[in-house]
Amino acid sequence: MSVSETLTSHLTALSTTRPLSAATEHDFLTSAGKGTLSPSLLSIYLSQDRLYAAHAYPKFIGHLLASIPFSSLHPLNSPQEKFHRKVVEVLTGSLTNVLRETAFFESVARKYGLQLEGWRERKATRDYTAEMIRIGATGRLEDGLVFLWAMEKVYLDAWTYVKDTRATQSSASGPTSEAIAELSENWSNPEFVAFVDELANLVNQLDIKPGSETCTRAEEIWGRVIELEEAFWPSGEDEVAFLRLVQ
Repeated sequence: MSVSETLTSHLTALSTTRPLSAATEHDFLTSAGKGTLSPSLLSIYLSQDRLYAAHAYPKFIGHLLASIPFSSLHPLNSPQEKFHRKVVEVLTGSLTNVLRETAFFESVARKYGLQLEGWRERKATRDYTAEMIRIGATGRLEDGLVFLWAMEKVYLDAWTYVKDTRATQSSASGPTSEAIAELSENWSNPEFVAFVDELANLVNQLDIKPGSETCTRAEEIWGRVIELEEAFWPSGEDEVAFLRLVQ
């Protein structure tokens, strides 16, 4: 990482154990883009993402809010006070967003006949949410903001890939294809792009020095998020029978 390079640019260009494309161009996403994804696999994904969004995400954001190092020694218009206020604004906005997202999951499931309930929690979901809580519980705002940006950045790139893949295919029809169209539009729209950019701006204001311990942790977090995101996408139809709860 050069002195003039932003941290987020450095991380996205980094060579990681698993390449970024493993998470953003996963077979699940390719099938979604090509219109060959089954309703059962899409249901599994939505059920797991709902758990992530409704249960783990608010806890994670709560940890980040609690870790903001406010100080009475920082004057009202000091750079530190202004930055911390901006962090509060963005984090509280993310909570509002995630409440809307959980309602969106339920709406999409009802509209297109997908099953949000009746599935076991996947190990990949437990691993992801456990890592969120671990990072949040360290109390290091820098680590938490890098982790948050990394999650949202990979998610944006993944659903943009789905949208772009759909654009190259002949129009598929049916409820599952229509659901995927709505999902990919929701997670690649200008508002979501602006949110990810806002998070990147916060991360780049952290003044993390090249070669520092904090920079090394940021690199490790970026690589770990790629691994977690890759594992989060359902891997195939064999998961359907295993994860379905007996009614």
